[in-house]
Amino acid sequence: MIQFKNVSRTYSNNGQKPVQALKNANLVIKKGEFVAIIGPSGSGKSSMMNILGMLDRPSEGEYYFENKEVNSLSEDELAAIRNKKVGFVFQKFHLLPRTTALENVELPLLYSDRKNIRSLAMEALKQVGLEDRAKHHTNELSGGQQQRVAIARALVNEPDIIFADEPTGNLDSTTSLEIINIFKVLNDAGKTIVLITHDQNVAAFAKRIIRIYDGMVSEE
Repeated sequence: MIQFKNVSRTYSNNGQKPVQALKNANLVIKKGEFVAIIGPSGSGKSSMMNILGMLDRPSEGEYYFENKEVNSLSEDELAAIRNKKVGFVFQKFHLLPRTTALENVELPLLYSDRKNIRSLAMEALKQVGLEDRAKHHTNELSGGQQQRVAIARALVNEPDIIFADEPTGNLDSTTSLEIINIFKVLNDAGKTIVLITHDQNVAAFAKRIIRIYDGMVSEE
């Protein structure tokens, strides 16, 4: 499903010395896997996440998503893939304030050609056990409930792969376990899960672990 071939990402800032966030990374992720990418702060995890999710492009090397070379695709083509194939879950939830859980989940459907938006959003909330909070505004929900809304929003377009970037970073241990169990259920149902984390305890729930340190990738 995903292949990196010698992928590097270098950032240059206002004439300062370039920073190489990723260095000749090679990896393969197969459809249906549950993979954790683990590394400390500043190791290159966010740069890798942005490239994997097609929010950024490699400076060097090749990235293939479902056998398509990402660097050869236009921004519109990448946006279409993200909308139809990819779901994102982030540490800070990124929910819209002053709107309900249901309205947040409906948002990705507004940019698609799907019909029955309301019922599809409700079904996604049911998948994360939050249908009884559909009409609640986001500020009325706990941190764990907000992250469940974010997962439902990632699921609503029925993506093939979900990228979760530190999804438990703002949660206590009990709530973190609840969120990880949702990802395990989704993976058992056939979803490909790529989990970015700095927490070894969280990474241990994945079926395969990839380590990143100083921009370099190794398999565990």
